[in-house]
Amino acid sequence: MNDARAVLEERRDTLRAALAEITHVPVDPVTPVSFGKRVGDGTTEAVDRLTKVGTARELEASLADVERAIAKLDDGTYGSCDACGEPIAAARLEARAWSVLCVRCAGAR
Repeated sequence: MNDARAVLEERRDTLRAALAEITHVPVDPVTPVSFGKRVGDGTTEAVDRLTKVGTARELEASLADVERAIAKLDDGTYGSCDACGEPIAAARLEARAWSVLCVRCAGAR
């Protein structure tokens, strides 16, 4: 399980750094962006911001799974599915140490 902890902590740190980078707001932000009738700098910037919001949400969800897996290591429930309580396949945990759901429950999610 120490290997899992190292993998999880590294993944957590990577996700936190990526999230901090993508959500960083410049000290002197550009004027508010709105969608215009023509494609231009404002529209490009607005689309970029929307993309960043989606990416940030995905990073936050991944970070929540990693932090949950670390908590499961701490409380001794690592390797059991949060939804059904059944064991998570070793191959799944090896591929994705932050898995907190078995394949069946993850598919139903």
